[in-house]
Amino acid sequence: MRYSFNKTLLVTSIVLALGSQAAFATNGLAPTGLGMEHRAMGGAAAGYAANTTSMATNPASASFINDGYDLGLEVFSPNRKVKYKSTGITYSGNGEDMFLVPEGGYKKQINDKVAAGVVVYGNGGMNSTYDTALPYRHPQAGEIGFGTSNTNIDLKQLFVAPTISYKVNDNNAIGVSANIVYQELEANGLQSFDRASASANPGFVTNKGTDSSMGVGATLGWQGKVSPNVTLGVAHRTKVKMGKLDKYKGLIANAGEMDVPAATTIGMAWQATPKTLIAADVQHVYYTDVEAIGNSTDPTLKVGAKTGFGWDDVTAYKIGVKHQVKPDLALMAGYNHGNSPVGPEDTTLNALTPAVSKDHISLGVEKKLSPKSKLIASYVHAFENEVNGDSAHQYDLKMSQDALGIAFSREF
Repeated sequence: MRYSFNKTLLVTSIVLALGSQAAFATNGLAPTGLGMEHRAMGGAAAGYAANTTSMATNPASASFINDGYDLGLEVFSPNRKVKYKSTGITYSGNGEDMFLVPEGGYKKQINDKVAAGVVVYGNGGMNSTYDTALPYRHPQAGEIGFGTSNTNIDLKQLFVAPTISYKVNDNNAIGVSANIVYQELEANGLQSFDRASASANPGFVTNKGTDSSMGVGATLGWQGKVSPNVTLGVAHRTKVKMGKLDKYKGLIANAGEMDVPAATTIGMAWQATPKTLIAADVQHVYYTDVEAIGNSTDPTLKVGAKTGFGWDDVTAYKIGVKHQVKPDLALMAGYNHGNSPVGPEDTTLNALTPAVSKDHISLGVEKKLSPKSKLIASYVHAFENEVNGDSAHQYDLKMSQDALGIAFSREF
């Protein structure tokens, strides 16, 4: 009965994730962290085995968490503004301004050495919805605009990650997750960037509805206790080669191939006192290795030219603290800093994806409901950051964000 009930919870979490709305991520396309407790601590997770959602960052953590499940839901609200420098007019990309982001995880110890589980989460995405056609002045063609209809883009990515971890000894474990990725993309009002020929095929690559693709990759991880109070962890997520988004092959580089970038995370957790835990991560996301994201072969964005968003790699620094105030109550806080992937030389096309956030603070609370269950709440704020276009690019980009989430955690 218990096993059947737990399977039902897991299936429910997967269904919730499949129906989730797009989320605009914070370290480029990557969220500040995966799992409610980790986001409350700035995203630090590689060396900290908190609960089943820890497997999303480091699969080896499955060997150091108790059997159980987690279910969570976050309300995410980004504030996107772009200013067209030629006219001084500011446009709001907040036609959609509230997104629901679910997460879920399940873990079971198979024997003394092997643990298995699955975690489901949204890896991020990008969304901007303008209630007008954005203007765009081409160096040769003049004022042509992004397209002929309201400008918007909506990308969402879902990870389902079956995980297995092997405990080498009492203090060390290695793990692997198979990352099964599903993504959807919809774009409107971008006819001027049709590489097939905007004049001959108006609307060829946009206003075509939603397209989807899938891919499979992996995350490899190690986690080890190097002293009674210090745990270290390393995890590497491979690049996920996604199937083609055929409807948008004229817009996206490499005939519609929007791959998921690789990422490497190194982290630690230090039990500084019996009541205070400090965790920290450094994560590097390899956006420049994905042609559709990092490639920028034509900085002037010629009509019909092959181009990506021109993103740089992002290195994010994450630190968090958890303090046990009472046996049934803990408070958390964190800070996350990452460079903006968008530079002054790439602001025009990134009016669609103004992912320029750099500094984030987070707060959280953990309340035990029983010896085996608890609620975890988190709040994340990304301070407004601005990237101004250089002399060849007409847009200045601004973004700030707020996210509020709650999760239920249950141990068996």
